[in-house]
Amino acid sequence: MKEVLINAGAAETRVALVEDGKLEELFFERVIGLDDGLFRRRGAGRQGHSIVGNIMLGRVKRVLPAMQAAFVDVGLARAGFLGAREARCLADLPGFDEAHAPRIGQCVREGDEILVQVIKDPMGEKGARLSANVTIPGRLAVLVPNTPGIALSRRIEPDEARARMLALGETVIREGGARLVPGAGYILRTAAIEASLSDLIDDAERLAEAWRQVLVGRKNAEPPALLYQDLDPVERTLRDLVRADTARIVIDDAAAIEAARAYCRRAMPDAESRIEFFNGPGALFDQYDLEDEIHGLVQPRVALPSGGWITIEATEALTAIDVNSGSFTEASGLEETSLRINSEAAEEIGRQVRLRGIGGLIVVDFIHLAEPTNVETVLERLRKSLSRDHTPFEVAPMSSLGLVEITRKRVRDPLFKLMSEGCHSCASSGRKITRDSVALSVIRQVERAALGAPGKAVKVRAAPDVVDWLEAHGDEVRGALARRGAGRVSFEANDAYAREGFDVGTLG
Repeated sequence: MKEVLINAGAAETRVALVEDGKLEELFFERVIGLDDGLFRRRGAGRQGHSIVGNIMLGRVKRVLPAMQAAFVDVGLARAGFLGAREARCLADLPGFDEAHAPRIGQCVREGDEILVQVIKDPMGEKGARLSANVTIPGRLAVLVPNTPGIALSRRIEPDEARARMLALGETVIREGGARLVPGAGYILRTAAIEASLSDLIDDAERLAEAWRQVLVGRKNAEPPALLYQDLDPVERTLRDLVRADTARIVIDDAAAIEAARAYCRRAMPDAESRIEFFNGPGALFDQYDLEDEIHGLVQPRVALPSGGWITIEATEALTAIDVNSGSFTEASGLEETSLRINSEAAEEIGRQVRLRGIGGLIVVDFIHLAEPTNVETVLERLRKSLSRDHTPFEVAPMSSLGLVEITRKRVRDPLFKLMSEGCHSCASSGRKITRDSVALSVIRQVERAALGAPGKAVKVRAAPDVVDWLEAHGDEVRGALARRGAGRVSFEANDAYAREGFDVGTLG
């Protein structure tokens, strides 16, 4: 059974996809403490707040022919990076092909105002990755204003289904006529397989209206300016995660559930009946025992069912995953033991990569296998586990040393970077939880305390730097907690607490 759980908390919105009681996907976006200048509170945050999908009017600051790229001011802390491939739609050079693609200087010049979209969040010292070939996603289709024609999600198969969907897409363009964007193209999403022609046309019309608003905004804006922001986390979850096989959508906040129902009425009426309001007892994620597992996603070791484990360690260049058998031994021999452990590891690696947001190069050190058929069995399980992801990936053959290289598109910082930081007291040889993450844990615990003792005052004792963060965002924190039923909260700094330690109790 597939369930979507939405915890619309005071400090952040967290979304969990649970299948048969097991956490399969996790997303979160912070809603307080986002100190990001120009676009603060408008979707351009950091520390877990993604800006992928935002369309901005930017100004080209530098063009670097040697890099075949340009840097564009879009109002963030660092200029965005626009490569020649992502800028080619701006070149007035009809008929070019891959062998004669335009150079960056033929696409943009310094000082140009250009419309761009964020395709990768800022990470570390790097600014956002940008594209001039903007798109607007809908429930069933994605509008591509600069590229005519119909394309399909790579998840739509077999060939007969693809042929039928291509023909249906052409019919949408033909029958939609002037109500749609002239000359635009569409990518049909997996959800479109079960949709009718009228459903697809309605979705295309909503996308056309969104694009018209972008064009109107562009006429009146001065760069840098935000012209389009993707849906909020609740609506985006419904659009991207909820399918016909989703049994329930459980939401723990009254305002969030009303927003979800309103979106369903507009875009996916068949899903509204599956929305349920969670009103206790306790907290939503606690009911599914998710909190400990989420906390463990920054820990390197992950247990396997047989008693073995995998260890996940990140470096600047790559992520290394080591497979260990522990004390498990298969009675039938070493090869069978290795196959069993490797198979369990292959299935778990895909899940951990999704949950932790790991991207770039990943190297897995499997236990040695002598039989080629067993090697292929493990690789097939690894591919199947990774294929449940929406992010593109590639898996290389296993080397003679048992190493498998995986590449996964990097779209945002991994979870461990968002939730932890280098430990200066140990010469950066380890990591510790960030004070922001501890503060968010405090806020969640305050919500729990208020649920358990309605109307009572709540007192928090925590490390000084955590209390400093809470007080620095005091108006936001107290306002958000009041909306969640915790109207009276006080914070006390106490040097006896380590950063990750705190105590939350009720008074009276």
